[in-house]
Amino acid sequence: MTDNSLMRPQVVAHRGASHEIAEHTLAAYVAALDAGADALECDVRLTMDGHLVCVHDRHLRRIGARGLVSEMTLGELQAIDFAAWKNGFWDGEDEQPDRDMRGVLTLHRLLRAVRDYDRHIEMAIETKHPTRYGGLTEGRLVDVLNDFGWAGPGSPVRVMSFSFTALQRVERLAPGVPLVQLIDRAANWSLLRHTIGPEWWLGAGIDMLAAHPRLARRLASKGRNLHVYTVNTEEQLKLCLDLGVKAVITDRPGFMLELLGG
Repeated sequence: MTDNSLMRPQVVAHRGASHEIAEHTLAAYVAALDAGADALECDVRLTMDGHLVCVHDRHLRRIGARGLVSEMTLGELQAIDFAAWKNGFWDGEDEQPDRDMRGVLTLHRLLRAVRDYDRHIEMAIETKHPTRYGGLTEGRLVDVLNDFGWAGPGSPVRVMSFSFTALQRVERLAPGVPLVQLIDRAANWSLLRHTIGPEWWLGAGIDMLAAHPRLARRLASKGRNLHVYTVNTEEQLKLCLDLGVKAVITDRPGFMLELLGG
């Protein structure tokens, strides 16, 4: 039987199965894995006491809470239900997921789930900048990757950032770990194309590619792995297939896999 995964782009779950379940919760990631996602994507920020947690924004307003991640300890974040804000998803459920599935998710906990899953899973980890901790974020990330033996060639993890400097830092600290330069504005490519590493991936926004088809073709023809975010509709997926992209990052991994035929 032909393995369809060898002929289609990699399906990467954006903050988990975040269309249905609160983003960056363990429940969202487990749902994405069970739906067949090839890889998981997360954002990481550093807490005041040095833990990497999977949170997108510097503040907690998105989940209806107060505070800045960088000014809070892991213990303080663990006291918050990170799933309660999402459309009352668990209301009326006979069996709500336990607190471990709904609370703040550390990168260490997520990587353990990836390591222990019953098939090969890859990770795309984005470091957020600017941040008050600067390069400490990448340093701590490499420490965590070393804990898993994933800080060198052959790692299932690729590190992404809009910050060229942050990716240079990872390249220096963990040679061989794949890197993804994120771009969301067409003008940025002219600044980056002569400076990013020859083996680096490109991570392009789907809206930018749709608005600039000539640029999309140029990026696709460069021979680099092209990673496109955030792809949630059939039309967007068709554009990615036309461009021959390597990976699509999506809030709806199960839906994308259905469209791709599994």
